[in-house]
Amino acid sequence: MKSLIFIILFLSTSLFSYSQNNDFMVWTKIGVKAMIVKRLSFSGELNTRIGGSGVETFFPQIGFEYKVLKWLRPSIEYRFIVDKNKYGNYKSSNRLNFNINLKKSVSNLGLAFRIRYQSAFNRLSSQSYNPDFDQAIRLKPAIDYKIDNTIFTPFVSSEFFYDPQFGPHGPGFSKVRLGVGSKFNLKGPHSASFKYQLDKKFTNYKNGVRHVIAIGYSYKIK
Repeated sequence: MKSLIFIILFLSTSLFSYSQNNDFMVWTKIGVKAMIVKRLSFSGELNTRIGGSGVETFFPQIGFEYKVLKWLRPSIEYRFIVDKNKYGNYKSSNRLNFNINLKKSVSNLGLAFRIRYQSAFNRLSSQSYNPDFDQAIRLKPAIDYKIDNTIFTPFVSSEFFYDPQFGPHGPGFSKVRLGVGSKFNLKGPHSASFKYQLDKKFTNYKNGVRHVIAIGYSYKIK
């Protein structure tokens, strides 16, 4: 596990140094999961997003997921978001996520599709619509494959953001994310993940593409 952490940190530091003049971020996530009662689980996370000017966003999150069927798991999440605006000041806001998670496994192959409706409230900002933090409908298909006799489960995913609000550019699709990475099935209650992601806003072409390295760790309480 120590070697895995070293490799991830080395790659992240190297890419961050190489991309100082580009739109590049490192996202970190530390989480815990626990089963409350049969079919109902709880999760808690602390997320940090680091860019060229340091920590640009961080948010704690709590969530509850209910297993209706083996392949159907609706969930709800609450985030308290602290985000740096263009003037360098941190502003807070709140957001609720309502998710429908669909999952299917065929041998070592895993298929997933998430539908999310997110709604922000108490968000005070004079900036234009931001699909990460404002109201949005998000569609996220993903596929992974567990490699036998290893800790690796590589995956690819995409996510499409739909702005349901009427405005200068909406309603309509506002952003897309493409990701590739791997989950690491560690011993005991530990798990980790590593992902390289591209973000692209449809309504702001001059800013190009954002490159993201995302690192995650989770502990499962039995």
